[in-house]
Amino acid sequence: STTGRDKVKYINKNEVMTTPSPVAVAISPETALEFSLTRGASTGSGNDATTPKCNMVLTHPGGTDQYLAFKVKTTQPRRYLVRPNQGLIAPGEVENVSILLVEKDKQLFLQSYDRLGQSALDQSKDKFLVQSTLVSSEFSSKFTSEKGKDLSDALTQMWNGSSSGTVRTGDVINKKLHVKHKVVESAGDTSNKSAPTAPSSSQGNALLQKTSGGPSTSNMTPDQMFQEVATLRRKYDELVAFSVNLTAERDILNNTLEQTKRDLSRESAQRASLENNSPQRGVASNGSNSLMPAEGSKKGGVGFTQLIAVIFFACLSGYIYGVKYSGSIDEIDGVLGNLLRMIVNAF
Repeated sequence: STTGRDKVKYINKNEVMTTPSPVAVAISPETALEFSLTRGASTGSGNDATTPKCNMVLTHPGGTDQYLAFKVKTTQPRRYLVRPNQGLIAPGEVENVSILLVEKDKQLFLQSYDRLGQSALDQSKDKFLVQSTLVSSEFSSKFTSEKGKDLSDALTQMWNGSSSGTVRTGDVINKKLHVKHKVVESAGDTSNKSAPTAPSSSQGNALLQKTSGGPSTSNMTPDQMFQEVATLRRKYDELVAFSVNLTAERDILNNTLEQTKRDLSRESAQRASLENNSPQRGVASNGSNSLMPAEGSKKGGVGFTQLIAVIFFACLSGYIYGVKYSGSIDEIDGVLGNLLRMIVNAF
């Protein structure tokens, strides 16, 4: 008799043995795709020898009579052309996927290689993702006889999830592959030397070859290489110090410029305020001066019209006085003089 614990183990073992294992396409190469970069302009058709390309082989591992659907994705869809990027693979069959690197990005990789060496290409973060899943017999039989736009649209809908429940019969298996770029120099190409493998002296060696025509690191003794590395490191430290000084001077100039802008704005505001206040003061002073006679007239002075009226009546009175009383001229002059004095005293 078996114990309860052994019985549980036995049941669990049977359950594990009856669980079907997922089926996924076999990918070659398994971990990384390598693109060989050669100098010279390529036509981009894929048949040119200078076009960087890589072939990926997808194989149905068998063990089932169902077809496998696959899809190839990349983190840089504008950099790589994948043909085909999706499809169906029959049991035991093989599908070849061609991947091309576009000419523009190839030239960019070559320029980075000329400046920094192989280390610049090794920092590439490009990746590919291969997805695969089993599909139903109804779906595969519908498109095995004819492959075209209908199959492509159906697969796109399946991967987007709109019809995954009726088409997919297994789990989606994902496989990631890294990308490597390697420059291959041709035998007759002497215009561009291959960059040294040592990252510590790659820039210095390329500079020596282009400027001074110095010997390459392959012809140096260990002592010469050590001296060369020390010289390059000293120059590097000098460049770093110079860059720090330039940054500090730039910050000082920026601060001075900002302070000058603030002073100029403040001076312009003060000048505008003075110009706006000056006309008002002039009007006020002129107005006060022009109003002083009026104010004086209000305080008891005689107006011009009143003065004319007084003189007229004085002259008239003198004339009447002289005619009526037949007074002498001296008496009339005395009366007029008294009237004039009264008028003057009134002012």
